[in-house]
Amino acid sequence: MSGPSTYVPKTAFSRWLDARLPIIRFANDTMLTFPTPRNLNFWYAFGAILTVFLGIQIVTGIVLAMHYVPNENLAFDSVESIMRDVNYGWLLRYMHANGASFFFLAVYVHMFRGLYYGSYKAPREVLWILGVVIYVLMMATAFLGYVLVWGQMSFWAATVITNLFSSLDQIVPHVGTAIATWLWGGFAVGDATLNRFFSLHYLLPFAIAAVVGLHIWALHVPGNNNPLGIDVKGPQDTLPFHPYYTAKDAFYVALFVVLYMAVVFYNPDLTGNPDNYIPANPVVTPPDIVPEWYLLPFYAMLRSVPQKLLGVLVLAGAIVTLFFVPWLDTSKVRSCRFRPQMKFFFWFFVVDCILLGYLGSQSVDAAWNLAGIDLPLVWVARFATAYYFGFFWVLLPLVGLFEKPKALPDSIAKSVLGNAQPMPAE
Repeated sequence: MSGPSTYVPKTAFSRWLDARLPIIRFANDTMLTFPTPRNLNFWYAFGAILTVFLGIQIVTGIVLAMHYVPNENLAFDSVESIMRDVNYGWLLRYMHANGASFFFLAVYVHMFRGLYYGSYKAPREVLWILGVVIYVLMMATAFLGYVLVWGQMSFWAATVITNLFSSLDQIVPHVGTAIATWLWGGFAVGDATLNRFFSLHYLLPFAIAAVVGLHIWALHVPGNNNPLGIDVKGPQDTLPFHPYYTAKDAFYVALFVVLYMAVVFYNPDLTGNPDNYIPANPVVTPPDIVPEWYLLPFYAMLRSVPQKLLGVLVLAGAIVTLFFVPWLDTSKVRSCRFRPQMKFFFWFFVVDCILLGYLGSQSVDAAWNLAGIDLPLVWVARFATAYYFGFFWVLLPLVGLFEKPKALPDSIAKSVLGNAQPMPAE
């Protein structure tokens, strides 16, 4: 879709550089003149928002790492020192902690948008798979960073999550315990664990940045999908990325940043857990151990299964399932705008994921009182988990075979402009 390069060097230096390292040509073709469907809406701005927040997380993380001490006796105090003694350390830490939440908020919107508009379908399968890889790396990075605070919730979250590997002993004896011991660097979560998690937490954002580069590359080969889910049929269907979408994305990035800074300055502990302001204590277990909000849906799935190994397999299966989405959907129509049956199931799926997040935040023995009958939330979580898997493995294949989609527009330009003639791109 990107077509031949339109860059023309105008100076002797730019011609010399272009012949040896065409970096200006690359920037021009990928960020300025790249032909983009003219009907992209607000939901397509979250790619730019995610890029900005990845930069924020890397920059604030590097500065925080300069003052953090990865030692089990000093880690908690070093975080307090950052907050109280380092110039603007409180701002850097709150930006980093809340930046993770906003990063995940944006990525969830980005993923749901991709599901709704069918951005995972051919020829964009690799684009979707790389996006899922980024998501998995984000979850790993966020978990590792949560442990570094070395408060009560951090310590026990590390203990619970790493202990999940021991369930693999039921499949291959001693393998799970060996993996857990390797992660700990000993026989329990301690100083070696903290050092390893700090190193990995520092490394993984750069791995994420590298995969983001591949993700953008994979996007530029077939070009953007669009809300209609139809292919670009000619220059009349596109606009150059700059200035049209650079201005549009900048506006929505600014709005998102305003919301982000409002939380940073006025309610920085909005998603924090009070127990994490207590130093880690291996002999005192918190009443309820919960991860950060963006991991709660998977935590609810894990807890909904009484058997440990089966719970781990359900958790892993929920993530692995995302890699197969491009081949599970049998419909030839991409966008749910023209798939009324799938649109209904999709919005039910969104509600289901939000419900799973809520259930993951509740006590394991909590219940809803409905008409005088106590309904254990663990049963609700089991139903929600079943729908999660059913949406991907049952509904996507079957609905695509039997539904009758609406008629698709003839072209992007006609759907946007009607009978008006598009202005020629400069």
